[in-house]
Amino acid sequence: MMRGGMGNMQKMMKQMQKMQKEMQKAQEELAEKKVEGTAGGGMVTVVANGHKEILEVKINEDVVDPEDIEMLQDLVLAATNDALRKVDELTSETMGRFTKGMNLPGLF
Repeated sequence: MMRGGMGNMQKMMKQMQKMQKEMQKAQEELAEKKVEGTAGGGMVTVVANGHKEILEVKINEDVVDPEDIEMLQDLVLAATNDALRKVDELTSETMGRFTKGMNLPGLF
């Protein structure tokens, strides 16, 4: 082994540990972020955090029709999927900065 090779390895390990800490912090920040998904022009709103936990479901009373529960279910579903899609975007934005320039398959 060449001299100085171990030094580089230690330096790399330190960088990885630092990055791991930063990634953990970013994950924690994601939990505190909120995104809103909507459907039916805002008739149904679903609020989720960055860990894909649904925090709130708001339904405008105008959209509540006992004769048409299916439409309401579709709107709730659409708003939920919208919120989850936004969480994915937020996650890849937040975590993407760690994977840029790194070729680590299967990290996320």
